[in-house]
Amino acid sequence: MYAIIETGGKQIKVAAGEIIYVEKLDVAEGENFVFDKVLLVGGDKAQVGAPYVKGATVTAKVLKQGLNRKLKVFTYKAKTKKKRMLGHRQPYTALEVLEIKG
Repeated sequence: MYAIIETGGKQIKVAAGEIIYVEKLDVAEGENFVFDKVLLVGGDKAQVGAPYVKGATVTAKVLKQGLNRKLKVFTYKAKTKKKRMLGHRQPYTALEVLEIKG
């Protein structure tokens, strides 16, 4: 069984026992988080929501809160000697999908 959930403005396909990385959620490590914005529940008979499947939830355990690798952003203006180097590390939450109810 699998499901497609919506989190952080993105849609992610998940299955039970899978580890996923999503935009940072305000949940402590070790706690469970329940996704209620389920777009599709697949399996023997698929359920498609309009826009969400009623009564469907995905439960996941928070494994880690962390930062992705650093991205370097370089801006440059020709003929004016203007240049600037910036760095950015996007925060994320690592989750282990425990169960899909649909």
